Amino acid sequence: MTSDVVVARWPLFAALGALSLLAIAHAFETFGGYPPCELCLKQRDVYWAVVWSGLVLTGLIRLKPSLAVVAGALITALLLLEAGVAAFHAGVEWKFWPGPLSCTSAGVRPVGVADMQALLSGKPQRIIQCDVAAWRLFGLSMAGWNCLCALALSAVGAYVLYLGLRKADRP
Repeated sequence: MTSDVVVARWPLFAALGALSLLAIAHAFETFGGYPPCELCLKQRDVYWAVVWSGLVLTGLIRLKPSLAVVAGALITALLLLEAGVAAFHAGVEWKFWPGPLSCTSAGVRPVGVADMQALLSGKPQRIIQCDVAAWRLFGLSMAGWNCLCALALSAVGAYVLYLGLRKADRP
């Protein structure tokens, strides 16, 4: 496989990687009983952006192959953003910095109409705490593992971009 093909297929590969990580997150939620907190959902939002951007950019690259490096850079930047959001979440779990008041045990969340309706109906909403790791493996929470996965995909993206730029510099 030539470097041109690798560069052109990177957005699709990244989209599939993000989709796989989303499937794992949903499996933890559905089968493991680990509902997502507010920051978990923000991480999923970035992965969905990678999925849809990767699919759209793959189509654009098929129409205009010269967009491959720019498209790959955009996807890699989104993956770095994902790593940043996941690192922030992991830092909140380790109490390195405060998290959003809406989902941390240190904050007092204002009660809204939906909360009152849920309480009156006998179905109070359970607030999932962003600063409490629900699961750990080898000392890392899901947010920590997510950060490592996003960094690994970003590193692949950086290498693919290097291949694309190196090819562009040659006559």
